[in-house]
Amino acid sequence: MKTKIALTVFVLIISCTVTNAQDKTKSSEKKSSSTKMEMVKDSIYFTCSMHPEVKMDKPGKCPKCGMTLEKKTIKMTQTKNKNMEAMKTYTCSMHPEVKSDKPGKCPKCGMALIEKK
Repeated sequence: MKTKIALTVFVLIISCTVTNAQDKTKSSEKKSSSTKMEMVKDSIYFTCSMHPEVKMDKPGKCPKCGMTLEKKTIKMTQTKNKNMEAMKTYTCSMHPEVKSDKPGKCPKCGMALIEKK
């Protein structure tokens, strides 16, 4: 009888732990999706290099992997018809983590940066 009670308590604790972990995962996903910002002139946000879909408005840790978030700036320009348009981004084909807002050479390998579409 004591064994059955102990086993039942153990199963209950495990199921509560799993449910709690799932709730935390869902809340962190909601938090990352709810912090997506409307892009305005020179928007600054913080993102994870492993999970670029994670965008936060302040520095911290990635809710998915715990890595430190990197600061990113999106420069916006206004066209003649008053529409907002993002500036071009250039990257290295061998080192996609290298990004620039103007053409040039990759600081790692010296290859020409190409426009990212």
